Formats: sequence, structure tokens, C-alpha cells
Amino acid sequence: MGNVPTLDDLANSLRAHPGWTSKSTIGLVSEVLGPSDWQEGPGDDGAVVPTAGGRVVACGEALLPAFVARDPRGAGFAAVLTNVNDLAAMGAVPRGIVDTVVADEMTARAVLEGIRHACTLYDVEVLGGHLTRHDGEPAVSAFGVGEVDVPLSVTRARPGQSLVVAAATDGRMRADFPFFPAFEQRAERSAGDVRTLARLASTGAAVAAKDISMAGLVGSLAMLLEWGPLGVTLDLDAVPAPAGVAPLAWLTCFPSFGFLLCVRPGREGEALAAFHERGIAAAVVGELDDTGLLDLRRGTETATVVDLRTEPVTRLVRR
Repeated sequence: MGNVPTLDDLANSLRAHPGWTSKSTIGLVSEVLGPSDWQEGPGDDGAVVPTAGGRVVACGEALLPAFVARDPRGAGFAAVLTNVNDLAAMGAVPRGIVDTVVADEMTARAVLEGIRHACTLYDVEVLGGHLTRHDGEPAVSAFGVGEVDVPLSVTRARPGQSLVVAAATDGRMRADFPFFPAFEQRAERSAGDVRTLARLASTGAAVAAKDISMAGLVGSLAMLLEWGPLGVTLDLDAVPAPAGVAPLAWLTCFPSFGFLLCVRPGREGEALAAFHERGIAAAVVGELDDTGLLDLRRGTETATVVDLRTEPVTRLVRR
């Protein structure tokens, strides 16, 4: 993974990263709404909703107004991407997006163009939404729905399962934002990429997953482990990474396609092959345990990032 700081320095930098520390505010949800069972929400990447015909996953995302103002088309694309990834992380096949846009006409037009582009790329329908013309600070939110057979949920993560990282490493890091837009290179392959997780869920190879979001790879991993709390020693030498990107930058960025999966023992080859067949990098990077410790390993060195038994990430209260 190239030149790196000391392992202790890397662990400290990851733990102090704003993408991680900002997640503690999610605890407000439990304070107001009460404890969560994770899978039915809030807690996992989406909520599983039983229906007369089966089950669906519903999720949503709000974009930072400053991001919308600076790059409205990119914000529209991100509104779809984040929902598609959340649905995939729950083992769902994305079916549709509903959006809400509050902005001036020029900004709203650019946002909707971004939404249209992303929906075309990921083969998802725009089901509808709400548009309010407003000349002040813009606001954009989007909500996704997908069909699910066997949900992927952190409630099914157990000690002894293998931790797999799958990431599209095509392309380069965005210069002005910690975002790795592999979809620019993968283009129409993106729709099939995100549907790979539903296939692994249906075969039983994978039981839990989380998309790598603004918390970065290690922060997102801490959120996956938090429910147990579970622990893992993350083998940095095995983590798939793009060439030319510094380790700290890669471990704290938001990749357009990056997922953590908990895989049943003996099914690792099946899980890896599903991604490798699509030209996506994937590797086993650790084994879940019951310590609650998220450790890093590089060569023979190890360092602890966090003890989740005493330092929760989101502060959500488990039912």
C-alpha cells in the first residue's frame, strides 16, 4: 500500500477522522425514538419492511447543502449512488428512487440531471418526488426502495466469519473531495456491480454487509462491528487499494463501489469469485471475533484503533 505512517499514527488518525467522529450524532435517534433492532431500522444501512408480496428495503439520504450549492449535478448523482449502495449492502436489488429538491431553478435542473444520469447508470427508475423553487440555501434528499429475498444485516454477523473487502479500484481520487468515483471508468457495468451483493445474499455465502461511506473503510467497519460488539484484526496488506493513493486517503475516502462483507467459513472463494468475475478487487482481510477490538495489522505489527465495548461509534441503543 505504498509509503505509510507508523501503524500507531495511522490508527490514531483513523480514529480522529471527522467522517468517523461525526457518526456519534446518530445516537440522537435512539434518544428520541428509543432502542433499535438494527435490521428493521434504524441501525443497518436500510430498513427491511414486510409486505403482502414479500419484503422490501427502504432507505434515504440527505445531502449537505454546501455540497449541493458547489456541485449540484454531483449532488444529484450522489443522492442516487448512496441509496443504491445502501440497498445493495442490505442484499436488495434496487428498484426505484424518490427525490426531494428545494433550490433555485438552475440548481434544481443540475440536481435532476445528476439524478437522471445516476439512475441510467445503475438501472434504477425515478419513481417521483417533490420540487420546491427556493432562492436560498438548497436542500436535496433522496429515498430508495429495493426488493430483497434474504437480507444482509449486521445482526447476522458472528465470530468466525471472514471479513471480505470488495472495491472497484478503477480511476483516480477526486481532487477536491475524498471521493473515489470508479463509476466513471466502470460506466454501464455499475448496475451489475451493485447487484452482486444480492446474489451472494441469496446463496447464503454472505450474511452481512456495509457499504464504505463517508466514515471511510475503517470507520464503516467499526459501524458494522458495533452491533455485537464484534472485533477483527484488519490486515492492511490484504486490503484492495488503487495504485497511487496514500493509505490514509484510501482508508478514509468514500469509494463509489466499496463494501465490507461477512462471509460464512468455507464460502470465501465463492464470494471473491463473484467480484473477480466482474473485474472488482476483493480479498479476505480478517476474521471476526468476540473481543470488540478493531485492530490493524501490517506485517508483524499490530495497533488498536478502537475498543467498541467502551467506545461506540453511532451510540445507537440496541433493543
